[in-house]
Amino acid sequence: MNVFAVEGYFSLLVEVILLGVKIYAFVNCLMFSKEAYVPANKLTKPAWAIILGLGLVLQVLMAGSSPINLINLAFTIAAFVYLADVRPALASLTRRR
Repeated sequence: MNVFAVEGYFSLLVEVILLGVKIYAFVNCLMFSKEAYVPANKLTKPAWAIILGLGLVLQVLMAGSSPINLINLAFTIAAFVYLADVRPALASLTRRR
């Protein structure tokens, strides 16, 4: 098997996984109310929606390029920060109500 083919399949797999993470984070961001972000001491809902949505759009537009370029990496980190920090804070606040 050609090494470059394996590299291409691996790159495609990474790109699809990162796209899935960004889609999940963006949709999840839209599920919480605007007011839930304030008591959680996080950025506002519009700010997270813009960050995550822009990252999603840029990844779709740059499809085919390396999934590990600087722009994609920055927005991937933002999606993981949302999922690891903001989402649990929002979920804990909405369960109490």
